[in-house]
Amino acid sequence: MEYIILQAEWTQYDKKNKLDKMKPLIICTTVLIEKSPQALPLGAACIASALKHDDVTAENYSVMLTSITAEDTGYADACNSGTTGSFIAAAILASGKPAIVCFSVYVWNRIVLEQAAGELKRRIPGLVCIAGGPEITADPFSSEAFDYTIAGEGEVAVPGLVARLASGAAGSLPPGVYIPGKENGVARTLTFVHAPAPDIGKTASPWLDGTIDPSRYGGALWELARGCPFKCSYCYESKGEKKVRYFPMERIEQELDFFAQKKVPQVFVLDPTYNADKKRALRILRLIAEKTPDTFFYFECRAEFIDKEMAKAFTAIPCALQIGLQSAHEDVLEKVHRTLNKKLFVKNIGILNETGAVFGFDLIYGLPGDSLTGFRESIDFAVSLYPNNLETFCLSVLPGTDLYDNAENLGLVWDKNPPYHVLHTDKFSETDIARAEKLSCSCSFFYNQGRAVPWFNSVLYPLRTRASAFFADFAAWWDVTGHVRTLEDENSRCLPHGQIEQSQLDFVKAKYMEKNLAALLPAAEDIIRLNGALSRTQADGITQTLRTRYHPDDIMSEYATDIGYFAKNAKKHPYTVQTFMSNHGADWKTI
Repeated sequence: MEYIILQAEWTQYDKKNKLDKMKPLIICTTVLIEKSPQALPLGAACIASALKHDDVTAENYSVMLTSITAEDTGYADACNSGTTGSFIAAAILASGKPAIVCFSVYVWNRIVLEQAAGELKRRIPGLVCIAGGPEITADPFSSEAFDYTIAGEGEVAVPGLVARLASGAAGSLPPGVYIPGKENGVARTLTFVHAPAPDIGKTASPWLDGTIDPSRYGGALWELARGCPFKCSYCYESKGEKKVRYFPMERIEQELDFFAQKKVPQVFVLDPTYNADKKRALRILRLIAEKTPDTFFYFECRAEFIDKEMAKAFTAIPCALQIGLQSAHEDVLEKVHRTLNKKLFVKNIGILNETGAVFGFDLIYGLPGDSLTGFRESIDFAVSLYPNNLETFCLSVLPGTDLYDNAENLGLVWDKNPPYHVLHTDKFSETDIARAEKLSCSCSFFYNQGRAVPWFNSVLYPLRTRASAFFADFAAWWDVTGHVRTLEDENSRCLPHGQIEQSQLDFVKAKYMEKNLAALLPAAEDIIRLNGALSRTQADGITQTLRTRYHPDDIMSEYATDIGYFAKNAKKHPYTVQTFMSNHGADWKTI
């Protein structure tokens, strides 16, 4: 049944893009973790756009973009039965019989795409499989499932290779193009000649030329720049040119007009250091406020470039910022060529809090020189600054990075298969890595999914415990209280917020009773429940009704941040509170 649906989608695609059925077909494709604005086939779309706008390709081929996601019907069953490659191949072939397939290869999909390429070549003799992306750039000789691989950006190299294939010309390959498993007449090393970078001022926009439709993914992934001025050794950019190439403002304005026309609800901005160029960042924020005031944007930022003007500009539009803290320890960050001015970091995050900006932090465990104790201290430092979310990751030793080249000297032992996670280090044992993973899952469930930022530090303070210890205790409590799923189970991430809130309330009650804080429990519970109801109303627009022991105005006042003071001085009285959406967001009233 899923292939019938896919075929209907391809028929609509044919009509929209006027595919010439008389020409051989090129399919640009990838496998996504999910169908979402964060996970859409932008890399494959950029190659498809480059091919469609290339004279030789346009004359000789039709070009199509497609993708498969791990959420597609039948994908999980295929994984369980070991037939993922066949499933992906069948999904690709549902669109027609390609002459060339271009794969966009990342950490999470390399193995299944290699399997799919092998299956496609078995079914279609003479099929040409081309692969590019970060995983291929790291070692273009390694994936022998593909006929050709591209090291570096592909908008120039792929059309060049296709032109060569169309003409049947022999001879040397275009720069940056390799045949896996062969030396191409040069010594095989870990250093490769990359494909020439395109002039991004002249590249086609896959949004504007109709290659990709944001309505299929619930939003857009918006590329504003390529490259990074920093050299964090764990990142693919660590061996880059340490400079940023910006897309022209004319294209940015046109894409914003397109997002406004399509009423795109959310946009994830692809620029690893959005606020590095303050003047440009402010100009784009003003354009967003003018053209797409109802679209929610997600930015990646550096805290050291935050000031009051920048913070106010962010709060003038619906948006959230994600800030890469990675570790609270300067000596640990120094080992991966990353800097941290802790005093300035705290100051600038304070500016974000003062202006009401929504922001979150990223942390990595398993970094060289770090330990479980150090990771817990990083969690404590991060939570003390009131982030709206705290994302924690195990370090990946990615091939093609500076970290990969120096990993053994840094005491890292890692899995040589994707996603290349650290197994242990000289200071972070395998057991401690497992503990860090459990701590990470607990933090994600209780703090992020539980939407705990408005009340977490207030509820934590009377317990006289650190955030990391609290999350560790929650994980232990979860395991012994009969929950069907572990916190590591992906299904736990799908629980409705009301169910998560009940777990929060049960655990907080257990901790307060353990610490002889029963007198403070009614106040703590009211704070958790009212904030939770407001968050559900804000997220879903649904009215919530609840009973409280204190007046909601008191519960939401600054006095409630000190629960001991609040419980001692606020007057108790039963109230029925109803939440609702107003012009200013979620609000409340007594009924």
